[in-house]
Amino acid sequence: MPRPETAFPGKGLYLLTPDDVDTASLVERVSVALPHAALLQYRNKTADAALRHEQAVALLPLCRKHGVPLLVNDDWRLAADIGADGAHLGEHDGMLQAARTALGPDAILGASCYDSLDRAADAARAGASYLAFGAFFPSSTKPNARQASMTLLRDAARFCLPLVAIGGITRDNTPRLVEAGADYVAVISGVFDAPDPIDAARGYAACFPRTRPHPTNEAGTGDNTP
Repeated sequence: MPRPETAFPGKGLYLLTPDDVDTASLVERVSVALPHAALLQYRNKTADAALRHEQAVALLPLCRKHGVPLLVNDDWRLAADIGADGAHLGEHDGMLQAARTALGPDAILGASCYDSLDRAADAARAGASYLAFGAFFPSSTKPNARQASMTLLRDAARFCLPLVAIGGITRDNTPRLVEAGADYVAVISGVFDAPDPIDAARGYAACFPRTRPHPTNEAGTGDNTP
């Protein structure tokens, strides 16, 4: 399915998929929360390559229906293969510049920066569309993750890129992150483990003012370096 030319969405909930081995169940669970999300990241650390492809393909028309960009975690090649809107890369998931070249100037390309402004600067120069920091709070998904401070978000404003906060995000602590400068909060269990995922997703989204879409970082250019 070809990727439409869509603007980078405004601020809000960045929904990450749970590690669900059943594709039909995954699509059903995502579909109820997706209308309240700004972005969706397909993330499954336990699936093999065939299942990851199957699930990413299954999520794509759902995202198109709701106008929510689909990004693929770790694997920019899979994102390119299925025509996803972009990819999110950690420090061991390949070079950002190679991903930007393969996915094109309009793709959304995210970078995990953890607790490092130096890594953020490198990612901005390499063509990242947004910078993700965390974990800001203890996380059940990554209990041993590096810890990030709120000051990172304020300091990272210098890169002039959207900022994503991740790690232990709840509806109660989201306003603190927004005040510190987060444009998005990345959430898995806070939505999918909630008694009412729809209400949970709506609650996260309500923490953000309605905004216009961000401009894309075309071809990795622009005043986004310190």
